[in-house]
Amino acid sequence: MTAETQDNQKLEPKMPFKARVMKVSLAGAVLDIGIGKPALLHVSQIVAPENMQNKKVDELLKVGDEIDVWIKKITRKDSEERIEMTMMKPLDLEWREVKVGETVKGKVVRLEKFGAFVEIGAERPGLVHISEMAHGYVKLPSDVVKEGDEIEAQIIDVNRRKKQIKLSMKAIQPEPEKVAEEKQTPAASSMDAPRRDKKPARKPRKKTEMERSGGLDTMNETAEPEPTYMELAMRAAMEKAKDKKRKQEIRKTKSGSIEQEDILTRTLENKIQTN
Repeated sequence: MTAETQDNQKLEPKMPFKARVMKVSLAGAVLDIGIGKPALLHVSQIVAPENMQNKKVDELLKVGDEIDVWIKKITRKDSEERIEMTMMKPLDLEWREVKVGETVKGKVVRLEKFGAFVEIGAERPGLVHISEMAHGYVKLPSDVVKEGDEIEAQIIDVNRRKKQIKLSMKAIQPEPEKVAEEKQTPAASSMDAPRRDKKPARKPRKKTEMERSGGLDTMNETAEPEPTYMELAMRAAMEKAKDKKRKQEIRKTKSGSIEQEDILTRTLENKIQTN
C-alpha cells in the first residue's frame, strides 16, 4: 500500500529516510521523517549497538536524535494512514518477492567447484550451478566468473523452506547459432569428388563338368511341394486299412490250415477204425 506526502511524493515500503526522534516511550518512538506527518518506530524495530543490548528505549534513543530508518509498512484505517518504520535495513528481495523467471543483478561473493554464489539482495545468496553458467561445457566456474564480478542471471528455482535460490546465467544468454552445412551442387560435387580407379573386369569363370552336362540346372529345379496335413492323414488311413486287410487275410489263411489239418486227422482216424 502506498501513501502520498504533502509534495505528492508516493511512499512505499523500503524507502529510506533520515528521521528525527520526536518522542520516546516504552513501546517505541515517534519520528519526524519530513513528510508533514509523524511516523512510528516500534521497540522491536530498534537496532541497538552491541554494547547496549537489553536496554530500555529511552536509553537507546533520545529526543532530537537523528537516525536512519526505512518504511516497513503503511496501513490505512478510518481514512488515516499509519506509517511504521524500522531501523533494520530491509532486503532488496524479500522471500515473497523472489519469483521464478525474474531477472536479477548481483555480485559474485564465493566460488566453489560446483558453481558460484551470487549476492542478489535476498536473505541468502543465490547459486549459479556450473551447468547453468554457459551453453557450452564449463570445466571450472573460475573460467567464467571471478569473485567480485557483477553478473545478471535469471531465477530458475526457489525453495523457501530450505532458503535456497537457484540462478541461471545461460537462461538469459542467446543460444549459439547452429551453422548449417552448405549443400554441394551436383556440378561441384562431381568435380570435387575424388576419382575412383576402375577395377579390372572379372574373367569369366570356367564351367564345371556338372554345369556343362546340365546337372546344375537339375539341382536348382524347384523341389516337389510338401504334402498337406489332410494328405498325410489320408495316407495314414490308407496304410492302416491295408494293414488291417493284411492281418485279416493272414487270420483266414491260418484258420483254413487248421480246418484242413482237422479233416486230415479225422480221415486218418476213420481209416484206422475201418481196418
